[in-house]
Amino acid sequence: MKNGNEKSTQKIKRQTLWQLFYYNRFVLYFLTVLIHVVSYLVAYTWAFNLRFDFNISGTSRQVFYGTIGYILVIKIIILYLSHQYRDSWFYSSVKDVQAIIKLCFIELIVLMIVNQFSDFLNNSFLTIYKIPRGILILDFGLSVFILGGLRLMNRLLSERWDSAKTPLEKAFLIGANKNGGYIANIINTKQDSGCKIVGFITLHSYKVRMRIGNIPILGHINDVVSIAKKHNIRQLFVIAGVLPGAEFRDIYNQCRKAGLSLKVIPQVEFQAQEKIPIREIDINDLLKRAPIVLDTKGIQNLIRKKRILITGAGGSIGSEICRQLLKFDPQEMVLLGRGENRIFFLERELQSLKTSTNLIPIIADVSIEHRMHAIFKEYRPQIIFHAAANKHVPLMESNVQEALRVNICGTKIVADAADLFGVEKFIMISTDKAVNPTNVMGASKHLAERYVNAKSTVSRTNYIVTRFGNVLGSNGSVVPIFKQQIQNGGPITITDFRMTRFFMTISEAAQLVLEAAAMGKGGEIFVLDMGQPVKIVDLAKDMIRLAGLPENSIEIREIGLRPGEKLYEELHFDNEIITETKQPKLFASKHREFEYERVLNQFEELSKLFDAPQNTIRQKLLEFIPEYHFVEH
Repeated sequence: MKNGNEKSTQKIKRQTLWQLFYYNRFVLYFLTVLIHVVSYLVAYTWAFNLRFDFNISGTSRQVFYGTIGYILVIKIIILYLSHQYRDSWFYSSVKDVQAIIKLCFIELIVLMIVNQFSDFLNNSFLTIYKIPRGILILDFGLSVFILGGLRLMNRLLSERWDSAKTPLEKAFLIGANKNGGYIANIINTKQDSGCKIVGFITLHSYKVRMRIGNIPILGHINDVVSIAKKHNIRQLFVIAGVLPGAEFRDIYNQCRKAGLSLKVIPQVEFQAQEKIPIREIDINDLLKRAPIVLDTKGIQNLIRKKRILITGAGGSIGSEICRQLLKFDPQEMVLLGRGENRIFFLERELQSLKTSTNLIPIIADVSIEHRMHAIFKEYRPQIIFHAAANKHVPLMESNVQEALRVNICGTKIVADAADLFGVEKFIMISTDKAVNPTNVMGASKHLAERYVNAKSTVSRTNYIVTRFGNVLGSNGSVVPIFKQQIQNGGPITITDFRMTRFFMTISEAAQLVLEAAAMGKGGEIFVLDMGQPVKIVDLAKDMIRLAGLPENSIEIREIGLRPGEKLYEELHFDNEIITETKQPKLFASKHREFEYERVLNQFEELSKLFDAPQNTIRQKLLEFIPEYHFVEH
């Protein structure tokens, strides 16, 4: 027993010594430099032999021995300055070979210059041992061949060794494009994913039977289940954003019924050394549409080096607008909101992005006029994104005064300040609930739209309205509520099984708001293309399945419509004129015109009703908005 323990201890010591040697970066640096030195010696020797057909004369031999020393010194200095000795040889890729070519080319140029300089030095060392140019060019090619070959050979041997140690599950990757080839290459290089990409599935029939990186494209997306069964594949990956939501939902359902595992790889930049960010499918994947192609130049021209004010910056839409704005290098962003915690954490998040934009957090209420004027006077914003609003339908039904104070009067105060202080553009965030409203929240946003449009007729400021439906994952939206209900074991409560809603991701909504801001000339209502409406009960069933539970394991209970709720949402009025824009996902809507003086009088009447009974305010809203039909449930 003692001998066994001694042998075990000796084995552990040997492993420890090996690990200290193997994982010591200075040892690895030394080995890398040594490999380069040997490679340079071999390349230079072969360059001479090839140049003289393996018959090196006495004079040429003298040049070889006389120059080999300073050639190595120059190359090692360049290697040191390039820091390539720090590159890991265990994750070699095409980019590493490109780096080797660049290194060897720089070495060639330096040696050519040194060699040419020798013509100006009579009877010097360099003149006596001048190297023929053909040898330097051959040395360059051989150095690239040897170093690149060693890298690729090391990678090949590492992959085979790892494959022999760990059996890998074969998998397909949906997305036969350049990005897919890059991701497949990294997955097959590393072993921590536990799988190997053996085939691609394409969205384009003409690519079938082609290859990417020696991996075959085996079939079209429509045949993915039959192809997987044919090749005995149980694991599929899809690159995020490759499939629109409707197609993703169809493929997900096919894979689920066939017992295939489908996972997502985000379209993010990651290096071969990093862990592959494979994730499970979430509800955003099933509802997502085709990616938006933004007019980045137009947005850049609007935002770059400008002073921007975002009201409601702490909210879901407001905060995402802030994140998207930072990509276009504004000079200053005023983050205005009522909730100090949200503004505090938003500023910290944006500061962590190492931005050069000056971020100014402001705690203020848009319905307090003198406070808004003081902020405008101090910071002089050039562009305003007005996202501040009370948005929860049931809450506003029982707090009508707050909908009046913030959504109606608050919008008027900010819009008037924009005109007073010479703001270039004012972009209001509206909602589909403003169309044929059946609740106080929708009615208040409808009047806010009306005032902004009327204001555009009497001001040099360009006033623009953007209108869209529900945003996935926003505060208080149905998705986080359903998630919480599933975690609690149910039931999931739905007001009506017939109910449908439009859905859009937060980033998509924010991007289209920026697009509308760049495109708008003033007076437009931009309606965002929300795609097809989704039945809420289908959304609930999807979320149960995505939680890894049988569909019937969580009760879905119908509780009836709440006050002010609609069965379905509308994005524009029947009498609105809808026209296409250069952005396929944005439509310009033209509502009936309202005379500014008339609208102003309506708002002055409403501003006197802050302390009035809720029914009095509701009756006034019904008087001003013919389309408003309140139905108590």
